[in-house]
Amino acid sequence: MPARSKIDQLPPEIRDKFQKELLAKNFCGYEEIADWLNAQLADEGLEIRISRSGVHRFGQEFQAKCEDVKTSTEMARAFVGASGDDEGNLNEATIRLIQTMVFDLLLKAKKDEDGKYDVADILPKIGVMVAKLSKASVDVKKYATEIKKKTEQAVVNIESKAKKRMDPELFKIVKEEIYGIA
Repeated sequence: MPARSKIDQLPPEIRDKFQKELLAKNFCGYEEIADWLNAQLADEGLEIRISRSGVHRFGQEFQAKCEDVKTSTEMARAFVGASGDDEGNLNEATIRLIQTMVFDLLLKAKKDEDGKYDVADILPKIGVMVAKLSKASVDVKKYATEIKKKTEQAVVNIESKAKKRMDPELFKIVKEEIYGIA
């Protein structure tokens, strides 16, 4: 099994600053970033030092992850823009994506020297996350159903009160434009 990355061993607050520095420098100037990181480590009294190539390796992986997130965000925006996401379709798509990722993760899981799978520690967290996403999806659908019922009832109420005073063509336009009901 390969040695654990020194960057993975950094204290979380230094790692966060390091990632922000990579973003601020637009993933350029790895030697300068390595110098900055090592100065941070020295200031904290830590003896660990990170090479330029280690910073570069991590930077490339981190940049790829950032680009994946950006692409996913753009796709989600496009999806919501195209579908309106009235029915919680984005949540459903997210759950399906996570299920696919978990399945792929399980297929690629390997046993470590203790015979334990390398993903065993995160499986309970994944289960909780999927359960919360599923509940959120159900809640969104319930809310959408409630809003639809209230909207339909509002149209019936308005129709009974205003139909006598409002031109039928104008009332049809109101129903279509405001309530989205033909």
